[in-house]
Amino acid sequence: MSMTRRSFLRASAAAAGAVAASSTASGLARAEPGAASSANTAGTTLEKVGVAGRPDKKGYRKLVQGKGWPLYVREELAGAKSTRDSTRTGLASFVQLTDIHITDVQSPARFEYVHPLQGPAYRPQEALGTQGAVALIERINALSGGPFTGRAFDCVVSTGDNTDNHEIVELDWYQHLLSGGTITPNTGHPTRFEGVQSFGSAMYYRPELDKPDLYKDHGFPTIPGLLHAAMRSHTSPGLNMRWYSVFGNHDDQMLGTVPNDLIDWLYLGNVKFDLPGTDPTAAAIASALRSDPASVVGLLGKLKTTGPTLPATADARRRPFTPREFIRSHFDRSITGAGPVGHGFSDPDGPSWYRFQIAPGVLGIAMNTTNSLGIADGSISQKQLTWIEKQISAHADQLVIVFSHHTSTTMTAKLPNPETPGEAQFDGSHLVERLKTHRNVIAWVNGHTHNNEVTPHRGTTPAHSFWEINTASHIDFPQLARIVEVTDNKDGTLSIFTPLIEAEGPYTADPSDLSQKGLASLYRELSINDIHLEDRIGTAADRNCELLLANPLS
Repeated sequence: MSMTRRSFLRASAAAAGAVAASSTASGLARAEPGAASSANTAGTTLEKVGVAGRPDKKGYRKLVQGKGWPLYVREELAGAKSTRDSTRTGLASFVQLTDIHITDVQSPARFEYVHPLQGPAYRPQEALGTQGAVALIERINALSGGPFTGRAFDCVVSTGDNTDNHEIVELDWYQHLLSGGTITPNTGHPTRFEGVQSFGSAMYYRPELDKPDLYKDHGFPTIPGLLHAAMRSHTSPGLNMRWYSVFGNHDDQMLGTVPNDLIDWLYLGNVKFDLPGTDPTAAAIASALRSDPASVVGLLGKLKTTGPTLPATADARRRPFTPREFIRSHFDRSITGAGPVGHGFSDPDGPSWYRFQIAPGVLGIAMNTTNSLGIADGSISQKQLTWIEKQISAHADQLVIVFSHHTSTTMTAKLPNPETPGEAQFDGSHLVERLKTHRNVIAWVNGHTHNNEVTPHRGTTPAHSFWEINTASHIDFPQLARIVEVTDNKDGTLSIFTPLIEAEGPYTADPSDLSQKGLASLYRELSINDIHLEDRIGTAADRNCELLLANPLS
C-alpha cells in the first residue's frame, strides 16, 4: 500500500469534509433539523447519539447521551421537490452492518505488538466484540422498520470484515451471532485467558492487573474479572430477518493484509509473539504491513527462533478458512437462522459474488472486491465485472444497489489476484465508470474505511448517476450500522435515506456490571477512549442523509 490505513482514513475524512463543505456552500446539501419530525426516529441517531463526556484528570471519558444528528438533504444529483413528503412510497428498507471484526483475541496469529506504529493492531475493547455485536443485533430487531417509510426491514447485509483474522472459530462466532445461538468467545485454554491483556507487557490494557500500563496512564479502570467475564458463554437472539454476507479483506487473508500461504504454523502454534515496542523486528513488521505484506511471512519465520513469546494453548479451531470454506459454511443449516440458506451465495461450489432480491423491484448485487495477493486494498476481476454488468442489464426494469467491502477509492490493487488467475483486475474508478453506463444503478453500499462518507457519482445524464454510501465500522468508535430506505417520491425522483444506528443498551458503562449487557456498554466506552482514536464519524452530511436522484424508471 502507498499509505497506512491511518493516513488513508485522515485523507478520506478530509475529502469527505471538502465535498460536504462545497456542497453546502453551493446550496446542494442542507441540514433540515425539523425534517425528521414526522419520522419515527426512536432508536436511531436522529433521536440521540453517544458522545464523550468530560475527561477525568487522566483524560478518560465516560460515554454519555448527546443530541441526535440532523437530517441532511443532499441534492447534488437531483433537486428536492416540496411535495415529496406527502407523496413518497417506500420501495425497500434494509440495514447495513460492516466491519464487525469478530476477533479471536488470544490467537497467536496476531500482531498486537506493532500497535504503537499501527493502531488497528490492538484495541482495548476487542475482547468484548461478540457482546457488542449482540447489542447491535438487539437494536436492529427492536426497530419497527425504516424511520421515514415505516417499511419493515427487508433484510440485513454485512459488507465484509465479518471476521478479523479469517479463522474458523471467528466465522463460527459471526454466523451464530447473526443466526442466533450460544457463543463462547474463548480459544486455547478452557478457563485461562491467554491474550496479551493478561500476560502481556505494559504496552497493553491489562484490566485485571492492579498494575500500571499505557492505558491506565490514560485513566482506564482496573476491572477485576473483566477478561474472564469476556470468555463466558452468552447468547444471541439472531437477526429476525434475512441476512446476507459479503467478503472483506479480513475474511480473505491474515489480518486482512498478509498473503495466504505458509502461515498455518502461526495460527496453530502454542506461543504468542510479544515484542517490545523498541524491537527492530516489530518496526520491520509494521513497515512490511504497509508496503510489502508478503515479506511479513519471512519476518515471522525468524521470530520462531528468536522470540520473545508468551505461552498459548494450541487450538485447531484457529485454522484459517479458505474463500471456498467461507461460502460453504453459509449453507450449514444450523446457522440458517431467518435465512436464506446460503445467505446470498447461490452454490456451495459457486462464485463468491451473487445477486439477491432486496424487495420487489429492487435488486441487490454483492461483489467480492478482495485481492488475495496480500494487500488491504481491493480490485475486481474481468469475469466478475462482466457478470455484474450482465445482471444489471438483464434487470433493466428494476432499481439496482451494489454492495462490496471496498470503496471506489480503496480499490487500487490491480496486481494479479491468486483467486482469479489470468484475469485482468480493475480498480474502483473503472468500476464507477462502468456502473454509470447503466441507468438503473442507484447506489453502491460499502465499508472498509471505518468511516462515514457519502459521495455522489454524476453520470452523463441524471438517470446514469448514483450515490456511494460508505459506513463506519462496528469495532472502532462510533460503532455504527446504517439503515437504507429507498422511496419513490412520485415526482420523477427517488430518495435514499441513510440514518445511522447504535447498539442497544446504556451509554454509560458500569465497570462492576460484567453481565452480557454490561460488557456491551464497556465495549463502546473503552472504544471512545482508545489511545489510537481517530475521527471516524464523518461530516454531518455523511451521516443521516436524504439523497436525491432521478428515478431512472419513471
